[in-house]
Amino acid sequence: EQEQCSYETLLEVFCDRIDPTMRDGQGKDRGRHYRTGIYTHSNAQETLARNKLISEQTKYSNPIVTELEPVRLFWPAEKYHQQYLEKGGRFGVKQSAEKGNSDEINCYG
Repeated sequence: EQEQCSYETLLEVFCDRIDPTMRDGQGKDRGRHYRTGIYTHSNAQETLARNKLISEQTKYSNPIVTELEPVRLFWPAEKYHQQYLEKGGRFGVKQSAEKGNSDEINCYG
């Protein structure tokens, strides 16, 4: 919701939490289903996202491989995957989803 979090802030937090140079994975998670992506709803969002990725590229020697595409059909994950980290993930170690939390995302222990 735009009034709670601007698109620019969302992009900033996203870029702070991922490695945009890692293809088809993050951390110990590997495979195409773990790829990072920014999916836009408008030309304005696409422009903001593209500019953010261009700006982020100056921080990395490897190229950014995060997808940038228009939103397409979206299928929500199964119920048992919803709030996965809050429920404890694979090893039962719960993680906070509170606003402003900057803890490292730790899916596999």
